[in-house]
Order: sequence, then C-alpha cells, then structure tokens
Amino acid sequence: MSSTTYLFNIENINEALVKETIKEVCEALEERGYNPVNQLVGYLMSGDPGYISNHKEARNKILKIDRSKILEILIKEYLAE
Repeated sequence: MSSTTYLFNIENINEALVKETIKEVCEALEERGYNPVNQLVGYLMSGDPGYISNHKEARNKILKIDRSKILEILIKEYLAE
C-alpha cells in the first residue's frame, strides 16, 4: 500500500475553468467580428452583459463567473509573466 498523501486543490481547478471560459468567450466574440479585449473590458468595468455576445452561449458562460474572480485571475496571469 502506498502511504503517499495527495493534495486536492480546488482553487487550481477553478482557475483552469475560468481561463477556459475566457478563451471560449474570446473565440465567440472574434467569430462575431468583435475585439474581445474591448468587449471584456467593457463588461468587466460596467457589469453590463450586453458587451458579450450570445454567440455560442458566451454571455451565459461569462455570467456564471464573478467578475472579481475574472479580474483576479487576469492580474495573476499578467504578474506571472
């Protein structure tokens, strides 16, 4: 029997989910001809989901994530570079 203890980190799973959602939303916005950076900034600053297209359920996906969590992950990624 192995006596190794594995740590389960839900935070890593949540971050991966948020990152994947942001990528999917950006792809959907690009497919519709929008600049995803501009649209995401508009949404994050205002809270108005109208900045995010419904194409490929992008709006529904982004609304499932708290805006502060999106900002936290984006800033962490930026500072890690």
